[in-house]
Amino acid sequence: MGAVTQILKAVGEGDRKAAADLLPLVYQELRKLARARMAKTPPGNTLQPTALVHEAYLRLIGDEEPNWTDRGHFFAAAGLAMRQILVDQARCKASLKHGGDRQRVDLDEVEPVIEPPSDDILALDEALEQLEALDPRKGRIVNLRYFCGLTTEETAAALDVSVPTIEREWRFVRTLLYTQLGGRTNERGGTQQG
Repeated sequence: MGAVTQILKAVGEGDRKAAADLLPLVYQELRKLARARMAKTPPGNTLQPTALVHEAYLRLIGDEEPNWTDRGHFFAAAGLAMRQILVDQARCKASLKHGGDRQRVDLDEVEPVIEPPSDDILALDEALEQLEALDPRKGRIVNLRYFCGLTTEETAAALDVSVPTIEREWRFVRTLLYTQLGGRTNERGGTQQG
């Protein structure tokens, strides 16, 4: 059993020291996941990868007793936490209380900069919630592939299924999301403008 898996087991048993020992072991991988996820967000996002990692980690270690079974389960939970943080941020930016999708413009500027709306991540989240309700495994595949940035082989290992199964279900999910999002998805399953 690897060091991360042993520490995850200790965390699951309530060892708070183990929770503190976990972060240094997984920090670089979480930063890599956060950078990959942040690269897919619309321009104008104010959240930095380091802040996303820290917020996701705090949510993971929070008040609830974590019950991760292994490394793959932990990173799936981390990807889901990052997704929730980005969705919360997009909702906050889009809310009427915060000016919706209006942009502040310095009056001294000659040409205002207009950024694309951030509702693509909200549309993706809504589509994923529908998918997860119908088929939880396909929802986990999207979280692992898109939000965690895992390869097909890593996703298959994390879900304990064959690589061909992941490839087949990933093709299906990409097609489904492409249709639901009005043809605005790229090859990795993310949304694009236009």
